[in-house]
Amino acid sequence: MHRLPPHRRGRAAHVLTGLVLLLDAAAGCASKPAAAPPPPPKVVTTVASFGTIHPGENLAGIIAPFQNVAIQSSLTEPADQVNVQEGDRVYKGEVLAQLDTADLEANLQADIATAQSDAASTTHNVYQGSLTIDQGVDSLRSAEAAVRQARQNYLRDNLDLGRYRSLVAHGYISQQQVDQQLTTVRNDEDSLRSAQASLAAARSNVTANGTLGSGGLQSSAINQARATEQVALAQAQQQRVQIQKATIVSPIDGVVVNRNLNPGEYPGSRQIFTLQQVDPVYAVLQGSGAQVAQIRSGAKATIIASDLHRSRFTGTVVGVLNQINPGSTDFEVKIVLPNHSGVLRPGMAIGGSVALPGARGVLVPETAFIDDNHDSLMIVQPDRTVKTVQVAEVASDGKMAVVSGLAPDSRVISDGQISVGNGQKVAIR
Repeated sequence: MHRLPPHRRGRAAHVLTGLVLLLDAAAGCASKPAAAPPPPPKVVTTVASFGTIHPGENLAGIIAPFQNVAIQSSLTEPADQVNVQEGDRVYKGEVLAQLDTADLEANLQADIATAQSDAASTTHNVYQGSLTIDQGVDSLRSAEAAVRQARQNYLRDNLDLGRYRSLVAHGYISQQQVDQQLTTVRNDEDSLRSAQASLAAARSNVTANGTLGSGGLQSSAINQARATEQVALAQAQQQRVQIQKATIVSPIDGVVVNRNLNPGEYPGSRQIFTLQQVDPVYAVLQGSGAQVAQIRSGAKATIIASDLHRSRFTGTVVGVLNQINPGSTDFEVKIVLPNHSGVLRPGMAIGGSVALPGARGVLVPETAFIDDNHDSLMIVQPDRTVKTVQVAEVASDGKMAVVSGLAPDSRVISDGQISVGNGQKVAIR
C-alpha cells in the first residue's frame, strides 16, 4: 500500500477532523426545535365599580382685604395730633387722630347758656300763665255774681213798678212816683245787660287762656317757650356730636395703608386715612363660566399660597360673582379665609381648589384615559384581548373619574398610555 509522506498525513487528518465537526454541526442544526413566540405584555388593571367622588375645581387668583375703609372728616378744624403711620396695625376704637375742638367747645357753652335762658323763660311763662288763668277765673266769678245781683235788682224793681201802677190807678200815689220807678227799672235793665256782657267777656277770656294742661293761649305760650328750650338743647347736643367727631377712631381691626393728614393740617374734603381689614381676608379666584357653573356658596376650598412656600389654608365660598367686566366671560369666586397670623397679605398670588357637589357613577382611574380629551379608555375582555371603549367623563377628583358609557365590572387598563392595541392579547399583572 502507498503511504503519504508524514507532512501530508497531518494535513489530511486535520481536514478530516474539520469535515467530521462540520457534519456533526449540520446534524445538530437539523434536530433543534423552532424558537417560541414572545409572551403577551403584562398590564395593570382596575375593575370599574359604582362609587362616589367629591371633585374640585382648580382656579387661580389673589388675596384681597375683607374690606377697605376710607375715612374722611366733615369738620373744618385743624389736626392737633396724628397717632398712626402707614403699615401700623390698629384696633376698633383706637384713636387715629385728634382735631382741635376749641371753637366747638365755645359753641357748646353758648348753646348750653341759651338753653338755660330758655328754661328760665319757660318757668316764667308757667308762673305767668298760672296767674293769668287764675285772674281770669276770678273775673269770671265776679262777673257771674254781678249778673246775679243785677238780675235780682231788676226783678225787685220791676215788681215794685207793677204795684205802683196799681196804686196810682186808685189814687194812692202820684204819677211821678210811677215814672221814677219806671226809670229805676230801666236802669236795672241796663245794669243787667252790662253785667251779662262783662260775664261773656270773662268767659271768653277764661276759654282763650285755657288751663295749663288743656290748651289755650297760656299753654301755647308755655309750649312755645319749652320748644325754644329744646331747640337750644338740640343745638348743644349737635355741638357735642361734632366734638366727638373730632376724635377720629378706627371702625375696624386692620392695617393703615394710607395716611393723608399731618398735625396742623385741615382735613378738607380729602380722604385722610385708608384702612384694610385683613382678618379674615378674601381669596378671589377667577374662572370661566364652565369652571364656576357647579360652585356653590358654602363650599369648602383649599388655598395654596406660592409666596409662602405653598402653605395651605382652608376657607368657605361666600359668593360667585358674575362677569368681572361687561362683555367678558370671566367670573369671580370669593372665599373667606381666617388670617389670625396675618401672613396672608392682599395682593398675593394664590391657587385654589374648590369642592364641587359629589358625583356618583362608574369609577375609573384618572390615568386610564387614552388621551387628553378623556373620551376613551381600554378594557381587557374575558379572552384577555384589549378593546378600546368610548366614554364620557362626568366628574373627576384628580385621582378617580366618574364616566358614562362603561359597564360596571369592566376590567380597565389603569395606564392608558401603555403600548397595546385593539385585539392584542395581554397578561394581567
